[in-house]
Amino acid sequence: MRHAKHNPASLNPEFRSRREVLLGLGAVSVTACTAPSTSAGDMSPERVETATSGWSTSTPLPLAVQEIYPTALQGRIHLAGGFVAESGAITGPTNAHQVFDPERGAWSAGLPLPTARHHPHLIAFDGHLIALGGFETPSADAIWVMQSSGWAITADMATWESAAGENAPMESWASVPTLPRPAGEAVTAVIDANLHLVGGRRPAAEANATWQDHTDTSEHFILGGLDSVWETAAPIPTARNSAAASMIGENWHVVGGRTVADGNTSAHEVYDAREDRWRTVAPLPQGQGGLAAASLGGKLYAFGGEYFQPSPGGVFSESWVYSPNEDAWSSIPEMPSPRHGLGAVTLNDEIYVIGGALGVGGQETSARVEIFTPQ
Repeated sequence: MRHAKHNPASLNPEFRSRREVLLGLGAVSVTACTAPSTSAGDMSPERVETATSGWSTSTPLPLAVQEIYPTALQGRIHLAGGFVAESGAITGPTNAHQVFDPERGAWSAGLPLPTARHHPHLIAFDGHLIALGGFETPSADAIWVMQSSGWAITADMATWESAAGENAPMESWASVPTLPRPAGEAVTAVIDANLHLVGGRRPAAEANATWQDHTDTSEHFILGGLDSVWETAAPIPTARNSAAASMIGENWHVVGGRTVADGNTSAHEVYDAREDRWRTVAPLPQGQGGLAAASLGGKLYAFGGEYFQPSPGGVFSESWVYSPNEDAWSSIPEMPSPRHGLGAVTLNDEIYVIGGALGVGGQETSARVEIFTPQ
């Protein structure tokens, strides 16, 4: 295993970095961005191989977007919400919902979210596409208003391709059981037909508008069905936000992330739902927050992320693979386009690495989609 290029210091200045980049460099608009009315279905599906072994480029997103949690449902990739940008700089959250069809190699517009949100947790559950929690942005002074509500649409509706006017469907997103508390930058999984949400951030007190209003949490919630209520489960040992997670067999791996007080973490913890117990395994070779992860072939793959210290910070190009049998990480070819605030989805024995930002914080938001195929 080679050594990591970056060794970011512990950071209290993360408050400054997130807030200043979004309010200053990002010039966030408080106007919610609506879903595009046009489809990307006519975009070329041609895949272009890159010089980095194992990587290729795919059809880009119809819009540049970061702080996303894409997911797979019935053979397609779904992406909804996030921060959108113009000329790379964040303009605000969006309600846009995009659907990728691998057979056509094209993105098309899906049913927009009821309200624009960034960081909504998207996951397939109980025959539905779920969008849960995240943040709304009602004003320039309230960019991080964390939500506890969520919505669902059926799998059939989730593959709807938008059209103008009279062709729009009558159906809409329906409400799902409200979380016990607002949730943002958490991780989700479906284990034994139960929806799990763990970690992330929550309001530290009554205020709920800015990054400074929030604190990390280790809380763990479970939903047995869309007609049930949330229950609690064993908390994750390391409270953190902006981590990444994926299932390997019956085990849920949560890796990396950051803490509000101390910055990036390399923590790697595994949940066994049969025992309702967490265990600590080999940490990520370096702390990476705002990363993405996906599993394939019984292994866990981790991509990207950002760091704020030393100033001015940057984005990680390093990518890693974890073998549970060896309890060890190894490096894999670096990302052709290093990004943070991105998503990773396994589909057809490949990992799609989607969207994100090429620069730290709100800078250089991207529509890029790259595919990693293990060699």
